[in-house]
Amino acid sequence: MKAIVLAYHNMGLEGLAALRRHGFDIAFVFTHEDDPEENCWFGSVKEWAEKQGIGCATDPVNSPLWIEKIKRLQPDVLFSFYYRNMVRPEVLAIPRVGAFNLHGSLLPSYRGRCPVNWVLVNGEEETGVTLHYMVEKPDAGDIVGQKAVKIGFEDTARTLYDKLCDAAGRLLDELLPQMKEGRFPRTKQDLSRGSYYGGRKPQDGRIAWEQSAISIYNLIRAVTEPYPGAYAFAGNGGKILIWRATPVVSADAGGPGDVMIDGQSVLVKTGDGAVKLLEIEASGARWRDADIRDYFQQGKVKKLT
Repeated sequence: MKAIVLAYHNMGLEGLAALRRHGFDIAFVFTHEDDPEENCWFGSVKEWAEKQGIGCATDPVNSPLWIEKIKRLQPDVLFSFYYRNMVRPEVLAIPRVGAFNLHGSLLPSYRGRCPVNWVLVNGEEETGVTLHYMVEKPDAGDIVGQKAVKIGFEDTARTLYDKLCDAAGRLLDELLPQMKEGRFPRTKQDLSRGSYYGGRKPQDGRIAWEQSAISIYNLIRAVTEPYPGAYAFAGNGGKILIWRATPVVSADAGGPGDVMIDGQSVLVKTGDGAVKLLEIEASGARWRDADIRDYFQQGKVKKLT
């Protein structure tokens, strides 16, 4: 079965590897150039394609030139594995069987951008991956199959993403043999029961200390490395990135953002409870565990905003 593949990131590599395992003819790959301003901690689809001797382009798949070239290739299927651009209907109509997208949530919940980050921000306990038919509206096509993933309390966006990559490989191992045999399960989505989220920006990581300790903890783990990080400002105006923390119960007096030294630990009051700081970045350096107390005492930082 001949496939055109749009892929990026580790999830893209997972999808390509699955297609290879199951004997799909990968006719061409579209991917993206890495953004020099982005922390590119993931593998390269472009390098993978070059090593496999498969044609690869970073040009927009929607350009008239490439639409005509894809038509000439006469693909049976098109797969999108974490490709970042919307795909025009003219492209989706080309493959004989259909076009399919791998999405990092259990659709119809968390359609749209950054589902891995959003499920953590919202404190979800389960997510997963979905292979679905592509239609003009994002993440709205009929579902081919899903694989659920439990979210641990200590999961970060990176550890959860790795779990989803593993789940994607297992899901594709189940579905691709069926698809090669011409069996394409499809279940219509009820979008009224789902949710849609947009992209996230670094400034979305600013902590609102009026929120509960659990909510703040969820934000921290949702955007910690390799993402830009949750942050606050010290009384002197200095920015503090909070890479690791844990929620604690605190009955001490004080208001949201107040800093409390408790033995070797540094706690920050929230709207409900407190968070214990475990790793921060401030004044051009990393501070961990007991050293964090030294930073706050040296700088006489009493409050974070």
